Amino acid sequence: MSEPSSSSKRRGRLLRTGAALVVLLAVAGYLVVQYVTGGTGPGCKVVSADGGAASYEFTPEQAVNAATIAAVGTDRGLPERAVTIALATALQESGLRNIEHGDRDSLGLFQQRPSQGWGTPKEIMDPAYAAGMFYEHLAKVHDYQRLPLTVAAQRVQRSGFPEAYAKHEPDATLLAAALTGRAAATLTCQGRPGTARTTGPDAVRAALVRDFGRDAVEEAGAEVGGAATPTPSPSAASPGTGSDTGSDSGTGDRTVTLPVPARGGADGRDVLERGWQLAHWAVANASALHIERVAYAGREWTAGVTDGQWHATDAKNGDGSAGAAGAVRITTGG
Repeated sequence: MSEPSSSSKRRGRLLRTGAALVVLLAVAGYLVVQYVTGGTGPGCKVVSADGGAASYEFTPEQAVNAATIAAVGTDRGLPERAVTIALATALQESGLRNIEHGDRDSLGLFQQRPSQGWGTPKEIMDPAYAAGMFYEHLAKVHDYQRLPLTVAAQRVQRSGFPEAYAKHEPDATLLAAALTGRAAATLTCQGRPGTARTTGPDAVRAALVRDFGRDAVEEAGAEVGGAATPTPSPSAASPGTGSDTGSDSGTGDRTVTLPVPARGGADGRDVLERGWQLAHWAVANASALHIERVAYAGREWTAGVTDGQWHATDAKNGDGSAGAAGAVRITTGG
């Protein structure tokens, strides 16, 4: 058999080089699009509060849905275990994505079926509604907190794969600890500017009402402005309203201040947990709402910082002490 000519070899090398270049350009273009749009790759991370190696990486889309699920659960006064079960279920059923398809007529985060009485398709595609329906059914499961997670989830879902929920328990446990506020400063996101569909303080207040309920947000007395000691104003929590407190700060009219009301507990533990829940909720929603900075309990998270971590600050407000002095400050993009 004759040897290939030198010109054939050159053509072969050029074709291989060209093909490799096309692949590299395609990958680079994909990564750029993912960064600009928020993409589907990990942009958020939750870690163990005890400094262990356990961690879970997830996307901004998943972060928003997980924060909603946790907020709905705590708004109903349910324990952290209920939130863990709900998050593990959503991880299995939809990957924490609000999908418009599934087995037969299954829809949404929990793959609930309109034909089985879970609600209309429009209702089920509302993450807050879907989470509420899951919790409503879970609360009817006798002694669900003592059951293995997969058993409790299966009694709600009636899945064809009843053991599938168990593998998500470690990740759901980390998420629940952060998103209920028990584990402080454990959830971070890159917070990519420019990916938001809605922006500004009004959008933040509307999202708070969506997830926590109007009563909960009015109790917190959300205000717009940069005053160091805000005066709670329930009417300011309503979407589309709000009052500028007249701060001289350049970010004053872009900051939502959430005083953290005590929910019982003389040691201030409930205050801290509620504050960290609100702070982590804000970070989880950073890309969706164009949130640039979140500060609470002497710690601050800033969007776009390479490590995406919570850093200590000299701030006095929100220092974690019990009472109305503690506050979460959420600064949105311009």
